[in-house]
Amino acid sequence: MGQVTGIGGVFFRAADPEALGAWYAQHLGISPVPKDYDTPVWQQQAGPTVFAPFPKETDYFGADSQQFMINLRVEDLDGLVKKLRDGGVEVTVDTETYPNGRFARLHDPEGNPIELWEPK
Repeated sequence: MGQVTGIGGVFFRAADPEALGAWYAQHLGISPVPKDYDTPVWQQQAGPTVFAPFPKETDYFGADSQQFMINLRVEDLDGLVKKLRDGGVEVTVDTETYPNGRFARLHDPEGNPIELWEPK
């Protein structure tokens, strides 16, 4: 029987897709979509992925208008937070360490929430 084996992409609307793609590349190392089929796409490391619908009333994503939040697995959360802050990106690090790891929050230039997760 067929089954899903992973997430093949994250697609969302942007006022300026090219600029937003460049921001993700500069600050998070996520390469923009190639302009041809010969150039490889960004590859993620294998690891845990949580796929979780939330109640409509949740405040977990921030503003009520936010319909999604992307959670990115990271290595060296402290190092990435420093890099982001050095690049002028505001990042809030959760002071608590959870059984599944550490977290930080930021927003991209269009206000989309991003959660960084350093698994244990």
